[in-house]
Amino acid sequence: MPAHTAGDTRRAFLAVLSRDVFVTGRELPSFLAQVVLQPLFTLFILGTVLGDLGYVSGEFSLVLLPGVIALAGFVGALQNTALPLTIDFSYTREIEDRLLAPLPMRWVAVEKMVFGAFRGLISALLMIPAGYLLLDRVRLPLESVPALLGVCVLGTLLGAAVGMTLGTFVPPHRIDIMFAVILTPIMFTGATQFPWPALDSLLWFQVLSALNPLTYFSEALRGLTLGGVVPAMPLWVSVPVLVVAIAGFGIAGVRGFRNRATD
Repeated sequence: MPAHTAGDTRRAFLAVLSRDVFVTGRELPSFLAQVVLQPLFTLFILGTVLGDLGYVSGEFSLVLLPGVIALAGFVGALQNTALPLTIDFSYTREIEDRLLAPLPMRWVAVEKMVFGAFRGLISALLMIPAGYLLLDRVRLPLESVPALLGVCVLGTLLGAAVGMTLGTFVPPHRIDIMFAVILTPIMFTGATQFPWPALDSLLWFQVLSALNPLTYFSEALRGLTLGGVVPAMPLWVSVPVLVVAIAGFGIAGVRGFRNRATD
């Protein structure tokens, strides 16, 4: 097999990624239904309905929106990496066509993660206007927007890297069980509905939440959007953890992809 030059690799990578993005445009309704409905209803029920009934205070919407943005982005990226990968390897065998592209195998895996993160990023950003429509007292400082976008990119890349790892290490016939067993704990221990520092009185649950990578995505967004109004994990803690987790899960996912592709 001829060696791939940097220019060839870059052009092939962008061509494959552009094709996947184009397909997303054609499948937009089903894509939105898959990744947006659950966090949207979370905003509506927990923020609007319970707020109007007086069961939660007005400050809860401040805590909830950053967490739901993180939830939509992380889970959207995870699902849109793991599920297509499982289908490509086990049913359609479409991955064989990708492996014939003039791309090193590791870059095929990276493209899958970047595309999954792109879909997760769309899901996360859609929660911002939804929050303004459904919640009161939404806080999004304009000066924090660039940093917020950067954190969303990191968080969705992490979700995609976790999805790549799960999608390559979990057998295809177990993928539905994996989502049932893993996704629910991820969603409810990821500090999406509560600030992590407020768990001081529940130390065991605080430790458990600290093991969830989604927690650092939620807390980074909460720190940027609330600016001390509600306690949040410091950015100098959450952002480096996101970067390290992306590297760790990304390396594991690429290795898993290589092992599956060469089987």
